[in-house]
Amino acid sequence: MIKNCKDINEQERRKIQDAEIKETLRHIKHKVLVMSGKGGVGKSSIAAYLAVLLAGRGFMVGLMDVDLHGPSIPRMLGLKGGIQPWFYSGKAIPVHFSPNLQVISIESLMGESRDTATIWRGPLKIGVIRQFISDIEWPRLDYLIVDSPPGTGDEPLTVAQTIPDATALIVTTPQEISLADVRKSIHFCRQVNMKILGIVENMSGLRCPHCGEGIDLFGARGGELLAHRENLPFLGKLPLEPEIVRQGDAGNVSGLDGDRLPFTKAFNVMVDQVITLTQETPMGSVAGKQGSATL
Repeated sequence: MIKNCKDINEQERRKIQDAEIKETLRHIKHKVLVMSGKGGVGKSSIAAYLAVLLAGRGFMVGLMDVDLHGPSIPRMLGLKGGIQPWFYSGKAIPVHFSPNLQVISIESLMGESRDTATIWRGPLKIGVIRQFISDIEWPRLDYLIVDSPPGTGDEPLTVAQTIPDATALIVTTPQEISLADVRKSIHFCRQVNMKILGIVENMSGLRCPHCGEGIDLFGARGGELLAHRENLPFLGKLPLEPEIVRQGDAGNVSGLDGDRLPFTKAFNVMVDQVITLTQETPMGSVAGKQGSATL
């Protein structure tokens, strides 16, 4: 059967894009997919704050938001403006949050229409995620953090297929209704041969503002016990912290610096574990020694 010109052109474009993706990924040392089978567990917050703190420790970091229907990363980080063309290569450069952190999100492409619903079917979403890698002029990175929407659909599957050496950081809350969906994420990773970096238990208790006692709003130790049963690293428990919630709504991440709050103390310990598990240090990074970024 003779293929028509349209089919041939599409195959050629795909080959060119595959080559561009491969070349880009070659310059990114560690790729971490932050995912969860359950929505509302704070996955985007963890992805954003992980990227910010890694950058603050001197790593070169990219943050890619593939939650195409509900992007929240730009607002969470207080990013303004959109991506800009890079005239030397014909590609686009991501939005700079700091000297060490660059971000791409569909919201950065929407301008004043960022509250408009994105109504896309699977093939278009797959194409956009691939373009986030092939058509963006990413620098040499130590870490690419990918924020995925909840579930095991097109977006995480596309990441798994496009970035075959990505590892998964799975987020849950302590209660069983969340753990049931997270178990699906674990099985998804094993089906697509994606290594699981570990499990983090978010919203793990609340310190009473009046008496200082801990309150287990969503139960206790669910994520920890799941990690033990599945023989996976447990990266820690992150308590609810109203101050961090307020700062996130305001697009302010300055409160992440230091260990004044139980949340920031626990989160920094989690970052230590991520660095250890990926066997990475700023001095030995692919981008060379970096200065400390300002949060």
